[in-house]
Parts: sequence; C-alpha cells; structure tokens
Amino acid sequence: MTEIRYQVVEHDGGWAYKVDDVFSETFPSRERATLAAEQAAQRQAQAGRTQAISYQDAEGRWHEEIARGDDRPDTGVAP
Repeated sequence: MTEIRYQVVEHDGGWAYKVDDVFSETFPSRERATLAAEQAAQRQAQAGRTQAISYQDAEGRWHEEIARGDDRPDTGVAP
C-alpha cells in the first residue's frame, strides 16, 4: 500500500502543508495548517468511485488509466 505523509512547514510568511514538493495554500498559524493537513489526509484516504483518469507526466506525455476507487493510500500528518 502506498504511504503519503503530509508535512507542516513554514511557507510564504505563514504555514502550509506539503506532500513531496507541492504546497497547500498558506495559513496564518501552524495549528490551522495542521488541521487542514489532517482533513486533507482523511479525504485522500476515503474510498471513491472507480473511474478513468488522464494525467501529464514530467516529460509532457499524456496517459490514461483506470483509477480504482478502493485503492487508497495510507495517509497521515508527519509530527
């Protein structure tokens, strides 16, 4: 199972959460950013519908595949 950890970090004059190199919007406090990260992690772990998706990779190529709605990652917020 894939594991995703959200990190809460100082960012752009406030606080944000991030996964890899992608940042959320900026929040005025660490507490608000942590709450938002926890909520995002919970939403990402919820099962959804199986559906077709399209995405572009780093080289600019487009891909289409079926994303299973029950194939959810293990998520959480890093301490």
